[in-house]
Amino acid sequence: MKMINEMRLQIPGKSANEGFARAAVSAFAAQLDPTIDELADIKTAVSEAVTNAIIHGYDNPNEFVQVITQIYDDCVAIEVIDHGRGIEDVELARQPLYTSKPELERSGMGFTVMETFMDEVEVTSAPGQGTKVRMLKHIKNDAAEMGKDG
Repeated sequence: MKMINEMRLQIPGKSANEGFARAAVSAFAAQLDPTIDELADIKTAVSEAVTNAIIHGYDNPNEFVQVITQIYDDCVAIEVIDHGRGIEDVELARQPLYTSKPELERSGMGFTVMETFMDEVEVTSAPGQGTKVRMLKHIKNDAAEMGKDG
């Protein structure tokens, strides 16, 4: 897999920035000429990942969330990274309906949604060090000519 392009975005951990991150990744991923459904899947997964980072990663909105998006010949890879509190038990956190903040009436479906809409989801985390969610979406359109400049 050859990387063709990359975008790095760093935003304060404020809920208002979730929509911006979703739109930025979507616009960047459009280079692969995805279908409307593929683009909607990417937007939904990014929305969930960034929201999780903001709500569960930090208590302080002045902390930053990083979003790294890489374009390959036939897929888009997205990493959402926070350097916040981390996840003690990643496998438990990935279970449907689990939430670490039930007082906020969260549904606990963030990771499940990401896994539903993306082809691969990898979560690495350490308590006190933060969390990285890496998602991969294969684009079914013939984007082989993407590598050509022009």
